[in-house]
Order: sequence, then C-alpha cells, then structure tokens
Amino acid sequence: MSRVRLNNLHKAFGDIVAVRDLDLEIRQGEFFSLLGPSGCGKTTTLRMIAGFEFPTNGQIYFGDRDVTFLKPSLRRTGMVFQNFALFPHMTVFENVAFGLRARKTAKTETKDRVARALKLVDLENMEPRPVTQLSGGQQQRVALARAVVIEPDILLLDEPLSNLDAKLREETREEIKTLQRRLKITTIYVTHDQDEALSLSDRIAVMNRGVCQQVGTPEEIYKRPVNRFVARFVGNSNTLEGKVVATQEDACLIEITPDWRLSAARNSNSGLAKGRKAFLSIKPEVIEFAAATEPQQTNLFAGKILDIKFSGSVIDYEIEAAGHVLRVKHLVSQDDFKWTSGSEVLLKIDPSSIHFVTD
Repeated sequence: MSRVRLNNLHKAFGDIVAVRDLDLEIRQGEFFSLLGPSGCGKTTTLRMIAGFEFPTNGQIYFGDRDVTFLKPSLRRTGMVFQNFALFPHMTVFENVAFGLRARKTAKTETKDRVARALKLVDLENMEPRPVTQLSGGQQQRVALARAVVIEPDILLLDEPLSNLDAKLREETREEIKTLQRRLKITTIYVTHDQDEALSLSDRIAVMNRGVCQQVGTPEEIYKRPVNRFVARFVGNSNTLEGKVVATQEDACLIEITPDWRLSAARNSNSGLAKGRKAFLSIKPEVIEFAAATEPQQTNLFAGKILDIKFSGSVIDYEIEAAGHVLRVKHLVSQDDFKWTSGSEVLLKIDPSSIHFVTD
C-alpha cells in the first residue's frame, strides 16, 4: 500500500488545459474517487498517476518517492481500463498471468498467484476458458484479477463499469468494494456516475474543467457542496439565486423573487450581510408536501406540478414555484397517486435543509 500526493499538477495539450494546478493527497489504503463530467480532467489525472501521460508541471509522489517521470512498469500500479483491454486470443489464465510473465515470475509461483487472484474475484477453475466466451461482468472480473495479481501498491480504475448493463454494474460495484476492503489497497477510481462515487468512496474529489472543485467524504460532498456546480452535479440540487433582505443570529431571509422569500439557517457562509447576493442549494428530497389545512409557517409556498416520473419506490416531480422549476423527490405513499400534471400543491422546506453555496 502507498499514499499518493499530487503537487500542483498541471497538464496541457497545446492550448488546451486538461488539468490545472491540482493538489491532492490520497491516503494509504483509501478508496478515493475522481468524479466529474466528460472532459473534466479526471482520466488525464489517472493516466498521469499511472505514468501513461507526463505532466506539464508539478510532481507525483508515491509515499516519499517522486514518480513524476517514472515509467509505468516501475510504479507498482495495477490498472483496470474502461474497455477491459483483455487479449481476445488468450485464455483467462494467460490474461491474468500476463503481468507476472512480463516480470519473469517463476511458473509455479505464477500458477499459484493466478489461482488466488481468480478466487478473489469468484472465477475459480475458469483458467482454461477463452475470454471471448465470458460475459461482460466476467471479463471485468478477469481485468480486476489481472490488475491485483501483480500485488500493486496502488490500484487504478478508469470508468470500469461503464460498459455493463445497470444490474450488472451494481453487482460488480459491490464486488469491487468488497475486494478493495479485503486487500486494503490504495485505490483511485475514475467515474462520472455520482451513485458509484458516493457508494464506493472513502473520499471524493469533484472535478470540472480541469479544476478540483471540492474534496470530502461522500456525506460532505452530498450534504455540504461548496458551489453551484457541485450542488447540481452531486445530488441534482435545486439551486436558487436571491438577495439577503434580513439577517438574524441563526438564519437569513433570502428574497428569490419579490413575491417569494425563503428563510435559510446559517452554515459555513455565515458572513452573508443584508443586501448581498446569495446562492441556495436545496436537495430534491428535503422539499415536502404540505396539507392545505396546515397553519401558516416558515417557507410554506404554492406550486404547480409540471411532470411526474414514477421509478419504483421513488417519484420525481417537476414543480413550478414563483417562476422557478423545482425538482422534488418523494418516497412513494398513497397520497402521491391523487396528483397529476397540473395539480396545485403546497410545499414546505425546513430552513435547516437549505445550504448556502458560492457561484
């Protein structure tokens, strides 16, 4: 195992900056995810860690060792690619053993280590099978076995589940998590899927346009996003812009429109003063439906349902309120089925569920 430190890492391809001045530290034995949309720089970062790309500026350290310009074969990393990158003319055994044979490992030891690696990924006794006869999930597990059989200090995974169907993706996700916990290996995982990052990671770095936006635990990233990009990308938050019209010791009153004001509890952005612009993040699941008979209360307002999407245990609503379209997520209850598109509803938000973010 090894910790990884990226110091002012910068990568440009001509005039295009893929990664800008990135500082990160991945702890020993940690499952760390690089999360962001396509083109945000996460795969380029991973490739620099692996040694497939060299940075324009900055340093990469494994522990105290500077590996910035070290060849991939000397870095003691195992890599799992998005497209599996298996050799189609080889058997399962030959694919998994490839890295060991390249290192001139003795035949007996190679056989034993391949068997152990395949057992780890639940592919025992599959050594003679051609990889072309395996399912997508089995091929991904072969790719995992090939990466761990060399006993790397660091495991790198580049969108490893994107080519699998939804159910298989969820199953393989759990297998990766179990394997990482069992091996206690430092793991860096690249994905654009927020559910993968949230469910797998000890910590997450959210990236956009080559810049790291926020680093934190899944709970911190989800519940306390630092800016509007993170709020929208992780958890599909409703983000509203308004002006502070009144302040109290524990709350601010924000005017969204002349006819709509929301009270929000103070958080880390407690320095907001009257007259300042404010950006609010409101998760879809914290917006509740209110009964018409409820007494007047803080943050009670009317809305009109524009669209309803049923997805098993959850219903997603698009609701217009004061000219803004809000996304509301609600666990299915009997009351949900009385509403249709066009229904007028009352909504409420607890002030403590509203989070201030930067632009």
